[in-house]
Amino acid sequence: MNIATESADDGTVFLIDDDPSVRDSITLLLSLKGLRTQAFANAESFIDTYRPERSGCVLTDLRMPGMTGLDLQAVLRERHIDLPVVVLTAHGDVPTARAALKNGAFDFIEKPVDDVMLLEVLRNALRVEHARRAAATARSDNDRRIERLTEREREILALIAAGHPNRDVAAQLGISARTVEVHRARIMEKLECGSLAELIRMHRAAG
Repeated sequence: MNIATESADDGTVFLIDDDPSVRDSITLLLSLKGLRTQAFANAESFIDTYRPERSGCVLTDLRMPGMTGLDLQAVLRERHIDLPVVVLTAHGDVPTARAALKNGAFDFIEKPVDDVMLLEVLRNALRVEHARRAAATARSDNDRRIERLTEREREILALIAAGHPNRDVAAQLGISARTVEVHRARIMEKLECGSLAELIRMHRAAG
């Protein structure tokens, strides 16, 4: 297993290929371009050592002894590992690579690898993964904040987020408009929101 020098870029390219010359050449290329890379000779060793907290993308050969690229995709789905998967394929395997796309692969690249295309695809995959993790973190943070609310406060929040003014919220819940105002102020304090727009965004982000 070969680990390239770490860079400031967020995420690791997990390279899986049974050909050591391919692993060495791609690892060197990515390292020179500032991408952190971890190389594996087979998909099994990647699956055995990967930890879900590690961000990045997978760059895998399609045809390998043992677990193939398609097999790897299936295992990642079973384990709910959402890393973008980029498939390396020989020209004759393009139909199979298209099957990989149907199974959720991010992209596929034909061998011999075009360096410029490879770097572009991998950087896009890392950006997508970074955005996914950032969104998941934001949802988790929003969920934790909303858990602070009482059941009544959640009812009021849902109505406010749906665009109902205080008077309508009061009428629907059988309480006074003044009571709604008090609850609303308390909700914004608990959720640490400085504006109604922020409150609505948080509610929508939390689903």
